[in-house]
Amino acid sequence: MYQNDPMKVLTGEVRLSYANLTTPRAAQQGQEPKYSVTLLIPKTDHATKADIDAAINAAATEAVSKVWNGVRPPQIAIPVWDGDGVRKSGMPFGDECKGHWVVTASTKNKPQVVGIDNINCELAPADIYSGMYARVTVRFFGYSNSGNKGVGCGLGNVLKTRDGEPLSGQASAASDFAGIGGTPAATPNYGAAMPATPGAYGVAPAAPAAPVGAPAGYGAPAAPAYGAAPAAPAGTPWNTNNGINPITGQPM
Repeated sequence: MYQNDPMKVLTGEVRLSYANLTTPRAAQQGQEPKYSVTLLIPKTDHATKADIDAAINAAATEAVSKVWNGVRPPQIAIPVWDGDGVRKSGMPFGDECKGHWVVTASTKNKPQVVGIDNINCELAPADIYSGMYARVTVRFFGYSNSGNKGVGCGLGNVLKTRDGEPLSGQASAASDFAGIGGTPAATPNYGAAMPATPGAYGVAPAAPAAPVGAPAGYGAPAAPAYGAAPAAPAGTPWNTNNGINPITGQPM
C-alpha cells in the first residue's frame, strides 16, 4: 500500500529495462502506443516484493465484483516474472534479469521522470535510458480481455536515483576502439613567438664558449649603438671621412 491506496506501490531501487518513457511505443503492430518500462527488482528486496504481492491481491479482490462478475478465476495471470526462469514465450530472460523479479508497467499518459536531486524538474530525454536505476510508482488492476482474466500493472511516475550501464545492446565508441585511438595531440599555438635562431636575419650569432678562467665578457662583441657610423679603418685620422668634405661633398 502506498498513499492509502492498497493497489499502489512505490518500489525500492530498481533497474530499468526497455524504457519507453519519453515516446510511446506499440507492443505489437496495430496496438495502441503506450509508455512503458520493465522493472528489474532485486530478489533481495523482500519489502518491495511483499508490497507487490499485497497490491496484486487487492486488485484481484476488487476485480471479483467490478470486472469478473463475482467469480474469482482459479488461475490469475499476473505481471510478475522470475528473471532466473523463462519468458512467456519460453525463451530465457537476459543476463541483466538474473537474480531479479521482472515486472512490466505501462500507461497511456506520459509519466513524469525526475531526478532525486530535484523532484520538481523533469529530466531531459538524454538522461532517461534503459540501464539507469530508479524508484517507480505502479498501480495494479484487474482486467478481463477476450476471456483472459488477470491483473495488470499501470505505470505511475519515475524517480531516477543514479546512472547505470546502458542496456541499449550497442557498444560505445570508446569500447569499440580501445587501444587504437588516443587523446589528441596538443594544438599548436599559431601566432605565438618562436625562439630566436642564432644566425637568422636580425639575430646575433651565439658567442663561442669562453676559455676556462677567462674574464667576464671575454669574446663578447660590443653592441653597436643604433644609427652609429661604422668604425674607421685602422690608421685613418679621426677627422677624415675618406677625403670627402662631409658638408660640401667635394674632395678635400
